[in-house]
Amino acid sequence: MQEAERVDISESTASLVDVVNEYWEGFLFLLPNLLLALLIFFAALWVAGKVKALLDARLSQKAHDRITGEYIALVSKWAIIIVGLLLVLQTLGLSGVAGGLLAGAGLSAVVIGFAFKDIAENFLAGFILAFNRPFEINDTIEVEDVTGKVKALHLRVTHVLTFDSMDVYIPNSTILKSKVTNLTQNGLIRMDFVVGIDYNDSIQDALDLIAETARGVEGVLQRDPPYATVDELGTSTVNIRVFFWAETEDYKKGVVLLRGSIMQAVTKALLDSGFGLPANIQELKLYDYQKDIPLRLVERENQGE
Repeated sequence: MQEAERVDISESTASLVDVVNEYWEGFLFLLPNLLLALLIFFAALWVAGKVKALLDARLSQKAHDRITGEYIALVSKWAIIIVGLLLVLQTLGLSGVAGGLLAGAGLSAVVIGFAFKDIAENFLAGFILAFNRPFEINDTIEVEDVTGKVKALHLRVTHVLTFDSMDVYIPNSTILKSKVTNLTQNGLIRMDFVVGIDYNDSIQDALDLIAETARGVEGVLQRDPPYATVDELGTSTVNIRVFFWAETEDYKKGVVLLRGSIMQAVTKALLDSGFGLPANIQELKLYDYQKDIPLRLVERENQGE
C-alpha cells in the first residue's frame, strides 16, 4: 500500500515537472517575440510623444490654429499608440485577436457607443470645437456660470482657469450645446456702470465731467472715447450710465480692473466738484386714520457711573 502511494506521488511529481518544463520551454520560445513586443510598445510611445511635440511646434506657430494644432497632435499621439498595440498583439502571435478587433470595429463601435455614450459624445464635440474654433487658447469665455481663460482642449473636456484660480473642466458636449460668449476674440469690449447724482445738481455739467474724467484714465480707448447719458430717474438720484471701450487681450487687467479704476476716478471727481451722491431715500407713509407718527422714547439708566 505504501509502495503504491509512493509510486503515485512520484508520478505526480514527474507530471508537475513535465508541465513546468513545457511552460518554460514555451516561455523561452516566446521570449524573443516578447522582447520584440516590448520594444515595439516603447518605440510606439516614443514616436507618439515625438510626433505630438513636432505637431505642437509646427501647427501652434499659427496663432489662429493653435487650439486645432494641439488637438490634432493629441489625436495623432493616441492613433500611433493604438497602432503600436496592434503590432504588439501580432508580434506575440495574437494576430487573430488583432484581426478580430479590426474586423469587429463596426459592431464594437455600436456597443461602445451605447456603453460609453458620454465619452463618444464629448470626443466628437471636441473634434468639432477644434476645427470650428469658437475660442483659442488663453481666450476668456463665458459658458453657463463659468467665466475664465481657456487653457487646453482635451479629448473629453475643456480646461478653463477662472479668475479666482479655480481649474474647471467642462465636458466638450456641454460647450458645444451651450451658448458660448467669447469675451476676448474681438479684441475690444464695451463696458458700463451707473452712478447717481442729486436732483439739485446740474445734469449736463455732471455728464461733461464724467466723460472728461473717464477719458483721462489710462487704458481707456481714445479712438472711441467714453461718454455718459441719463439712464434713469430714480427715487432719490438721477442715474447716469457711463460707457467706455477697453482692449481685452488681458481681460482681467484690461477690463475688470480698468472698470474699477474709472469708477473710483469718476466718484472722486464728482465729490471734489461738489456734486451730491445721495443714498436711497426711504419714504414713510401715513394712512388716513393716522394723524402723526407715534414715537416712544426709552431712557437708559447709566449703570456703573
